[in-house]
Amino acid sequence: MHVAIIGGTGHIGSYLTPRLFELGCSVICICRGEKTPYRNSPAWSQISYVYCDRDTEESAGSFGERIRSLSPDAVIDLTCYTLESAIQLTNALRGNVQHLLHCGTIWVHGHSVEVPTTESAPRTPFGDYGIRKAAIERYLIREAESGFPATVLHPGHLVGPGWNPINPQGNFNPEVFATLARGEELALPNLGMETVHHVHADDVARAFVCALQQREAALGQAFHVVSPRALTLRGYAERTSEWLGQKPRLRFVPYDEWKSAVGERDARVTYDHISHSPNCSIEKASALLGYTPRYTSLAAIQECIAHLRP
Repeated sequence: MHVAIIGGTGHIGSYLTPRLFELGCSVICICRGEKTPYRNSPAWSQISYVYCDRDTEESAGSFGERIRSLSPDAVIDLTCYTLESAIQLTNALRGNVQHLLHCGTIWVHGHSVEVPTTESAPRTPFGDYGIRKAAIERYLIREAESGFPATVLHPGHLVGPGWNPINPQGNFNPEVFATLARGEELALPNLGMETVHHVHADDVARAFVCALQQREAALGQAFHVVSPRALTLRGYAERTSEWLGQKPRLRFVPYDEWKSAVGERDARVTYDHISHSPNCSIEKASALLGYTPRYTSLAAIQECIAHLRP
């Protein structure tokens, strides 16, 4: 199979690109060429590359045609963030590709209602990112109903060696893990019962492979791609403290008071995460695609923390 991966050296692509090559696919990695992949692999020296600036080429109306000119059997789009981008690529690939797989987000759901949230739950997104991704999903599924071969995969909070994971406060500040490692008190917003739902980037890569291999079951469908279970902020902090060899020392503070003690950016990121409090089901992906994540949330986070520690 000839596969083009847009964003093939990013968080997910660093695992997916080598994995597809190792499975015998002919792989073209489309990227800006500005950064080194997060994962080393002999495959990087053996795949084909196309270097381009997607925003610039989309503005010129040429990006979709560039991807079509590569004559891929399948296209995996890991960097599509606007409806206009999705439309341009879809129009260019219509009748010229067997499968387009789009990377979405569990934030298309907005806040949780009944948990775990299934893919059939109503879409009530809020915030620019969730709203834009929901619009893309709606468009691609509608196009699939008319015969376009699209699939949407919705990852949770990505975790992997080389970047900071969402921490027990719901933001990306690595000092939170250092505080737990020192056995110091950590303040959590509210009662710490809001949730986050991580997924290791390699499990997301494996889900894309499953969707490619189970094409007929995947066409026209959207799937959650997360760890088996979400974490409460409190449980996340307690288990991480214990894993770091410390007794948990937590303090719970109303959000409006808590935010004054952290930076504005961290407070804003935390608010986004606790407002969503995702807790998603993977039953559909397991049943139709055979998706079985290797990592629990905690195992994925622990691997990441171990990589971050000197």
